[in-house]
Amino acid sequence: MKNVIEKQRINKVIVVEGRDDTANLKRYFDCDTYETGGSSIDEKDIERLKKLHEKRGIVVFTDPDFQGERIRKIIMQAIPTAEHAFLNRAEARPKGKGSLGVEHAKFDDLQKALTGVLGGKNLLTENLSALTQMDLLKFGLVMGVASRRRREFLCEQLRIGYANGKQLLKRLNMFDISFEEVEKVMNGFDEIAK
Repeated sequence: MKNVIEKQRINKVIVVEGRDDTANLKRYFDCDTYETGGSSIDEKDIERLKKLHEKRGIVVFTDPDFQGERIRKIIMQAIPTAEHAFLNRAEARPKGKGSLGVEHAKFDDLQKALTGVLGGKNLLTENLSALTQMDLLKFGLVMGVASRRRREFLCEQLRIGYANGKQLLKRLNMFDISFEEVEKVMNGFDEIAK
């Protein structure tokens, strides 16, 4: 029988640059990330980050390079109360050639960088009101004829960016959107569709 190590839960959303950063963090922590897609951060990203910060809090954890600092400054200007985690350049260096990145950091370095966040209040709470796959089925957001149209409407109304059937549940729970909020929006969709 394998010895299973329980990952530490980080309740705040960690803002990273890309998928590899997310993958590295998820190796060690139970967390949600928001990926900026590298250096391309726009007004829609800022709007979503403001909403995430309001609901759950965000931690900006970008690469210790020019682009990472540029993204950090843009977010800092738009959301001055966002928290920040930092890696030293040496901690973000790849083993071979390549650019600096959160994706290269070891567990100890990630934990040190996130210490303030891990020790903060309300980080280890569970989201007991989380939506389920059954809720998505009930609202016709997955596995239905008009599911895509319904998802597009919901995501647009909630201003969370489009999510496909696989991404939607995670996105809704990451933004801490309640069953009641989804129900209200989908009732609006049904009224329009009549």
